[in-house]
Amino acid sequence: MKKSILLMAMVWSCLTCFGQAKQKTWTYGDHTYTQQGTLTAKQYDRKAKGVVTFTNVPSDYEEFETLYTQFFGKTPHGTAAMMVMAMEIYGRNRQVGRKCIELINYPSNVNSVISILNDKYGSSQYAPANDSYHQRYLPAAVLKGATPQNGYRPQEPYTVEMKASVNKHQELQISGSGRVMYIYMMGKGWDTEQRSVEIIRQPNQPLYKVFNCPALYTQCKTIQGTWGGLK
Repeated sequence: MKKSILLMAMVWSCLTCFGQAKQKTWTYGDHTYTQQGTLTAKQYDRKAKGVVTFTNVPSDYEEFETLYTQFFGKTPHGTAAMMVMAMEIYGRNRQVGRKCIELINYPSNVNSVISILNDKYGSSQYAPANDSYHQRYLPAAVLKGATPQNGYRPQEPYTVEMKASVNKHQELQISGSGRVMYIYMMGKGWDTEQRSVEIIRQPNQPLYKVFNCPALYTQCKTIQGTWGGLK
C-alpha cells in the first residue's frame, strides 16, 4: 500500500530555464527533488553547470533506488548529488547505505568508499570519539550554505552546485568501456571550495554511475560547534 501511494505521488514538471536546460522536479511522497544543468557525457563544455536541490535525504532504499533509476541517474549532476545522499544514508544505517552506494557506483569504487566512511563515521582507534578525524558531518560539507563556522548547517532546500572540471572527458581504457567525465562539486568544507568527482557513462546503459570520488570523503575542515544533522 505504501509503495503504491508513493509511486502515485511521483510527478514530473518543467519549471524554468537554466542555460539550455530546463529545470525538472520530481516528488516522492512529501519529498521534492529538482535538477537543472548542461553537464553531459556527450561532449565536453568548460562552461557547463548543474544544480540539484532536495528537501530531504531519501528515507529508505526503495526511495533511493526509484529516485536514481527514474530521475537523477539520467544526468551526471544528478548522479553526483546522489553520492552525497548515499554517504548520509550510510551514516544512518550501514546495511541500507551500502546498498545505496553499490547501486550508483562503478564496482571498483565501492570498497574504497565503504572503507573510508567506516573510519570517518566511527572514532579512531588512536583517539577519543570527539577527535577531528571523526566527521559524521562530512556529507553536509558540499551543501550550499554549510560552513565549519555554522556547524555545517546548509540552507534549505539542500543544494549542490556543480560545474565542469578543467579536465576533459576521457574514454575508459581498462575494466570495460565507457566515457568518464569530471565534475567539480562546490563546497565550503575545504580550502579549494570544490571537490572533483568522476562520473562514467557506459555504452548502451541508460544511467550514469560514480566512477571515482575520493575528494568527497577527504578530511574536511573541523566543525565549530555541534552538527544538527540532515532531514
